[in-house]
Amino acid sequence: MTKSSGNSERRRRAVPARWFPILLILLALADLRTEVLLLSDQFTITGLGYAIRHHQLAVVVLLGSGSLWRRFG
Repeated sequence: MTKSSGNSERRRRAVPARWFPILLILLALADLRTEVLLLSDQFTITGLGYAIRHHQLAVVVLLGSGSLWRRFG
């Protein structure tokens, strides 16, 4: 295996990984769309607690998006 084929092999593996954090963030925002609209209309602590409690995975993805971006971006 030559050096150029090793680089192209690494590029093929790295390209799909760049879209992984973007996809996760977009899916998390889509899941939280209704709650974000309700909170922007009238913010309450109860509404925020509901959004966090009932959409835990989306909240964790958004909180960890910086780490995901550094790892895969």
